[in-house]
Amino acid sequence: MNTDLLPPGNSSAEIPSVGRRERFLAAARCESVDRPPLWLMRQAGRSLPEYRVLKEKHSFTEIVQTPELAAEATLQPIRRFGFDGAVLFSDILVVPEAMGQPYHFREGGGIEMEFLIRSAEDIRRLDHRRVTDRLQYVAKALGLIKPELNGRAALLGFAGSPWTLANFMIEGSSGPGSTLSKALYYSEPRLFTELMEKLTLAVAEFLQMQIDAGADALQIFDSLGGHLAASAYEEASGRWIREILAKLGGRVPVILFAKGVHGQWDSLAGTGANILSVDWTQSLAKIRALLPEKVGVQGNLDPSLLSTTPEIVAAETRRILRDMAGVRGHIFNLGHGVPQQAKLECIEALAESVRHFA
Repeated sequence: MNTDLLPPGNSSAEIPSVGRRERFLAAARCESVDRPPLWLMRQAGRSLPEYRVLKEKHSFTEIVQTPELAAEATLQPIRRFGFDGAVLFSDILVVPEAMGQPYHFREGGGIEMEFLIRSAEDIRRLDHRRVTDRLQYVAKALGLIKPELNGRAALLGFAGSPWTLANFMIEGSSGPGSTLSKALYYSEPRLFTELMEKLTLAVAEFLQMQIDAGADALQIFDSLGGHLAASAYEEASGRWIREILAKLGGRVPVILFAKGVHGQWDSLAGTGANILSVDWTQSLAKIRALLPEKVGVQGNLDPSLLSTTPEIVAAETRRILRDMAGVRGHIFNLGHGVPQQAKLECIEALAESVRHFA
């Protein structure tokens, strides 16, 4: 048996009777599983020493755009930690770039768009029709990862939501309050709708391409959804996500991460997402109790804990697991991404706590 993708220290005798991929997909369907499946947002990348070695030779965008390098970065945390899900190493900004708005990373850190959306003409020159052609490097990376996983972990693709992408395209970054993006929404509804329609088509086509290339599940990152007022969320973001999921037609499970969007669980469940990812400020068990039976939850350990000690991480992980014990439709994750300063021993403590929870 090939054990290349087992976590260090595991023998073939310790492989769970339920395969990691099957466990993940069963939980996404809100079926009973032996334990919650586990993956972490930003599990690949700068917290791993093997990734930093890769980064010494290649820029971030080079890794993203080179299928062999993206595949290697994707597989690194699976080899080290034996997660149940492998998420493609990429970036949400590949979609704006494919539409004609390139991005790059500044020397001192942070992203910079080549130009910012400032006029109707800027929006009209964006072209969604060549997104899949221009993003074939993503499809090729998925095609390389899938056989390496060989069914041992679910393969996850992803994209940013139209609202979150629009923020980067208009503000030039995530924008502390989405000031310019919200101004467009309130003051220029026709232009805002034109931008959202283009982004919705682009994201839907991009996600369809990922499914065709082998993705077992998808996550939509509405990371800036919490910048919107409760009264604006459905029209400015939720409806566009619902259109995307309708276009996908239920081909694979979809996770929706709408960070900071609280008290609108009916609206989020109404998008058609199979799983709602919850940030660390909410009680996962209470949110699950509010949702329809067939809508599960993902989360929601505070990412900052990964900078503390293994004992603290293990205790907090077990607390969430106890709160969710016996609840169907739970995928263990963080409440946001793995921070750069995360300690490897803390990530391992998290993984071991989930793996051996009973």
